[in-house]
Amino acid sequence: MMSNKRIQELELVMEFEKVEECFKEVSSWIENVGRKRLKETINLDDSLEMLLQAQKRFKEFDLVASEYCKRGQEALKKMNQWEDFSFVDVDSYRVKLQAYEDQLEEFCTQLDETRHRVCETVRLYEFFDKVRQGICCTEEGVKR
Repeated sequence: MMSNKRIQELELVMEFEKVEECFKEVSSWIENVGRKRLKETINLDDSLEMLLQAQKRFKEFDLVASEYCKRGQEALKKMNQWEDFSFVDVDSYRVKLQAYEDQLEEFCTQLDETRHRVCETVRLYEFFDKVRQGICCTEEGVKR
């Protein structure tokens, strides 16, 4: 029984090392690319045309960022089996796993919030543009 437990522990450690490589890649991308690109969308432009261009750039970034989030979440699912084991030796791996999970969750939440904010800002600017056009048409009608 002790031997079987030790073999299971070693298998989990080997699996963790594979998953950790994926997390290192995802984590590196989040820190070096993802967070910087999210910060770029904090100050959106003041014209509808510029905002639509910013939205297009964000959508391209969003596709890539969503793929990284998905890869990280899939790696986390692989490690759910760790919950069934209570080995003292794997606690350090659980700490690392929790740190990766926290980082991924925070970034994915920020991505979702930014996606929503960009979409709502574009909708608001489009609404104001229609209102402005309606006012201009009304003023022209009054002048005639």
